Amino acid sequence: MIKNAAIGKEVVVTAQNKIGLLDEIAKLAANHGINIDGVAGYAFDGQAKIMIVTSDTTRAVEALSVAGFASVKESEVIVLDLENKPGALKIATDKLAAQNIDIKHLYGTACSGTCPAKLILSTSDNQKALVAFKKK
Repeated sequence: MIKNAAIGKEVVVTAQNKIGLLDEIAKLAANHGINIDGVAGYAFDGQAKIMIVTSDTTRAVEALSVAGFASVKESEVIVLDLENKPGALKIATDKLAAQNIDIKHLYGTACSGTCPAKLILSTSDNQKALVAFKKK
């Protein structure tokens, strides 16, 4: 079951891949009192792309830019809170498939117990996807 669906922002940092890059980003966030709610990343051809959803996108972008990260961008994403049980992801993906909405990228977090799983995704039509997620 989808507990909540909202449009959010992710911060996308593209930089030369190196050991400690994510550590630098995590320290900047921590030192500015910014919580990282979701994180994903990958490296390709010497470049790293780190995507984070934070408690304060504006301050995160500013801190990263001031620290010298040259490529820092904001992107619109959908943030879903899903019931943390088998089949929850299927409910969300069924809604997208039924509306012919393509998933560009996604990542998620989960915890044990009753707290919701968080899914962060970018689609071919985020507004249409949001409407689909909010329908019962």
